[in-house]
Amino acid sequence: MRLKVAQATVTRKIAPFFRCLTLLDKDIVTALGWTSTNELVSVGDDKVFQKWNSEGEALAQMCTLDTYVTDIHWAPIKKGANAETLVAACTDGSFRLIGKNGKIEKTVEKAHTGAVTASRWSYDATSLITAGEDGNLKVWSRLGVFRSTLLSVGSCIYSVAWGPNNDQILLAVGKELIIKPINPPTAKQMQWKAHDGTVLKVDWNPVNNMIISAGEDCKYKVWDAYGRLLYQSQASDSITTSVAWAPDGELFAVGSFNTIQLCDKTGWSYSRERTTSGSLFNLAWTTDGTGIAGAGGNGSVVFGHIIDRRIEWQNFVASLDQNNHVIVQDCNTDTLEELSFRDRVIKLSLGFDYLVVATSTQCSIYNIQTWSSPVAFDLKDTVNLIIQSQKHFLTVDNINGINLYNYEGRFLSNPKFALRTEFSNEQTMSLSNDYLAILERSDRKSIHILDLATGKATEPIRHSCEINEIFMNQYGGAPHRKVGFIDKNHDLYIAQVLKAAPVKLASMVNSAMWNDKTDMLAAIVDGAFVVWLYPNCVFFDKDLTYTTRTQKENTLDFGKDPHITSFFGKTCTVRRTDGASLTTSVTIYPLMLYEYCEKGDYEKAVRLCRFVKNHVLWATLAAAAVDGNDLNTAEVAFAAVEEVDKLQFITHIKQIPSLEGRSAEMYIYKGQIREAETILLQAGLVFRAIKLNIRLYKALELAVRYKVHVDTVLAYRNRYLTSWNKTEDLPEFIKQSNNFPTIEWEEIKAKMKAEKDREGNR
Repeated sequence: MRLKVAQATVTRKIAPFFRCLTLLDKDIVTALGWTSTNELVSVGDDKVFQKWNSEGEALAQMCTLDTYVTDIHWAPIKKGANAETLVAACTDGSFRLIGKNGKIEKTVEKAHTGAVTASRWSYDATSLITAGEDGNLKVWSRLGVFRSTLLSVGSCIYSVAWGPNNDQILLAVGKELIIKPINPPTAKQMQWKAHDGTVLKVDWNPVNNMIISAGEDCKYKVWDAYGRLLYQSQASDSITTSVAWAPDGELFAVGSFNTIQLCDKTGWSYSRERTTSGSLFNLAWTTDGTGIAGAGGNGSVVFGHIIDRRIEWQNFVASLDQNNHVIVQDCNTDTLEELSFRDRVIKLSLGFDYLVVATSTQCSIYNIQTWSSPVAFDLKDTVNLIIQSQKHFLTVDNINGINLYNYEGRFLSNPKFALRTEFSNEQTMSLSNDYLAILERSDRKSIHILDLATGKATEPIRHSCEINEIFMNQYGGAPHRKVGFIDKNHDLYIAQVLKAAPVKLASMVNSAMWNDKTDMLAAIVDGAFVVWLYPNCVFFDKDLTYTTRTQKENTLDFGKDPHITSFFGKTCTVRRTDGASLTTSVTIYPLMLYEYCEKGDYEKAVRLCRFVKNHVLWATLAAAAVDGNDLNTAEVAFAAVEEVDKLQFITHIKQIPSLEGRSAEMYIYKGQIREAETILLQAGLVFRAIKLNIRLYKALELAVRYKVHVDTVLAYRNRYLTSWNKTEDLPEFIKQSNNFPTIEWEEIKAKMKAEKDREGNR
């Protein structure tokens, strides 16, 4: 991935891409910003607000001020609205609110003593902050009415940014970064030394909640929201003057002298492009994240577009060669398919045998078997996100929210959910064939589940601390659907969608991902590559969770904070923080085992395990057999892994004469007591249901309700009290004991034998 860069002065038409045009005698460009319709407005020391289109062609002048401008920012607003407002910070201590038509709607004089150095709208456009040379940070209403002085630091504030929830402000003061809460009683102020030189620029992304900073020490750094350093660059040859996040939080740009750099969110660099613009004092991304503009110190405006964007799925690689040209390569046959579009490509997604391409006006769906006949439909707004599953895919935009389609292009539904769609990404939203999981920004401790068939929300999955990332498995049907998540403590949990009770799998987890064809779950745990071959067993037998786990240690150096990018078949790709992609794998045998178990061919599964002679594979077969209620296979597998206690229980279950009794005992093995009781009662096996609850008060309740074996319950209760030298003190038991003054064990044993015989004769 890299930037295609072009350059222009503010007074002449831009040259074609890959050609630079620079006039060194022009005034410095100090600030710029994109409108919602992807028009760029720039301003320099000539005090003229110049409009440009996204291709870099100069349009009309918007307006001219009588003072120098240091910073501008457009208020966030939905596409197509007419009330876009720009705030312009000025050197005379004032700021202006300017409409899109160039009309100055309000001028606030003496907002600061000295120059206003920075200004930013909140993400909901209801508030405005300004910072100045006087060291004051002030909050204003949308109409420019003063609210409060939030902070006074005594020295110049160079840059500011809003926190994701509009409740915190990030500011750069000297060598330090400060996070100031809007409501101090509810949160504490954080402050730390960020650079060895003055911090010149900061940005805080609302999607990934990460901070970037640029300083006079010639470095850029990436931080989390708690001030912990995630990445720092090597010192460059010149001062780093500007940084800016892409809207989706996957990329950011860094500007310095005659250089613009495109970086991944983890910090490593995709590309570095040379310009002749001087120092880039300001950077701004287009609203769709496909382009960027920079304000040059010699009077130039630099335009860049992202090209060579690559996505991979199995043996296919799709790359965005130009703004509207996609090349798909089949690595197995070494064939190429070239796809051209009339508009620039905004988003690409490749998976489950389909390529989905969203341009600024249209969405196209390609089957990888027939590239020549795509399905296309029009879009009403720019797509922020595409997520695919095996049967359908969804798009997310700011107007319609979530839209669900099948691969024939037919619109299926528009799930209604109170969601800030502009902050959604693949870490906060996951799709399967039957459910949609959403992690909402306002409540990071709950995962909301939407049933795609009915459009209704199921019971949310709740957690004790904030969740960073969610991912849903693709294997099996709705009863087998599971959601995995990693919380802020880097603990890995999985939960069944229909149960909503999370179970912890591991700690110190950097990244995790489900396999595309099976139920295997891969994770990077404390620097080691770990795969749970049958993670579903954590819900019914935690002992098998450890015996069905494989781990590779010290085979690959994943480094600090690696990220799993794909897990297709037996191959897993991991990206390190330096951008290098490492490939590791599991053996082919678990995939073969899943194939046999899915078909119910347990005989072949047993033969496979006997051939491989692997303890982990046998344990995986045991878990799958228990989950599939295949007692014969479970008996063989438990014997192979020498699980004597489990083997004995399986043997006991096989001796139960009735099918319902065996099924209920398997549910008991899985810890699902209520389901076992329901099966027994529906089958009329009341005695076995009573025996199931014999140590609980529920046994007497069932005996009284069905008017059988009341004396049996009282007999066992009496035996327990006698063994502990206790007397009966429970009213219900005392009441029923009056109806049975004497306990006849011979009669009770005869009734129990009759029940077993009756069950055996079913």
